[in-house]
Amino acid sequence: MAPNATGWWEQRLDWVMFAAVLLTIPAFYLELAGPEPIWQRAGTALYVVVFLTFASYLAWLWRRVGNNRAFFARHWLDVVIATGAALSLTGSYGNWPSAEWILRLGFVAVVLARILLSLRILFSPHGIVYVLALGAATLGFAGAGFYWLEPTVHSYADGLWLAFVSGATVGYGDFVPTTPASRMFAVFMVLLGYAVLSMVTATIAAIFIGEDEKAMRRELHGDIKKLREEVAALRDELRGDRHRPPRSR
Repeated sequence: MAPNATGWWEQRLDWVMFAAVLLTIPAFYLELAGPEPIWQRAGTALYVVVFLTFASYLAWLWRRVGNNRAFFARHWLDVVIATGAALSLTGSYGNWPSAEWILRLGFVAVVLARILLSLRILFSPHGIVYVLALGAATLGFAGAGFYWLEPTVHSYADGLWLAFVSGATVGYGDFVPTTPASRMFAVFMVLLGYAVLSMVTATIAAIFIGEDEKAMRRELHGDIKKLREEVAALRDELRGDRHRPPRSR
């Protein structure tokens, strides 16, 4: 397959990888949900899907690109995610030692970086609709997550409120995470929520800056047009003076 064709498929498959990396979020919290086998099996199944998706994607790219440093420099996040998903299959459920907590939190940081990398296309004035939809979806899922994980939250509305104050880093104190699972979810929400809010404000700012730039371009174009007209008029006047007979003394 030609290199340009590989790049085309890589761009299309990036959204598949984005959907796959999102599965690590519920998988992480399903393992914290409790000792019930159904949650453990669900989390394990999600990690299996993530591993198989990223492993297949990397194997396909490896065959097209080859073994070189540029491959690892460009796709090291995907390699780490595939490795982390595989290692998560061998860990315990919920009762993690300190070393495993550190490794899993590092894995969460890599997942966040991969998510933001996939969303880099939305950093444009034309992506405002998608950014707002992403923010609404993030808030909706986070509200459901707090409603599920936090025992002091007794309604979905309260879960939405806790998700909003966590993502906006406000923290009024009327609702606070009290369990390890909900606290970990709050950490994730603060990081992801801050990133999404930054994307929303940056996109809105880009819209206003873009409008100002358009107005400046129009004004500059008008000034250049007037300047050209004046230069053309001066040239015509000089040509007329050149062909005009000299005055007699």
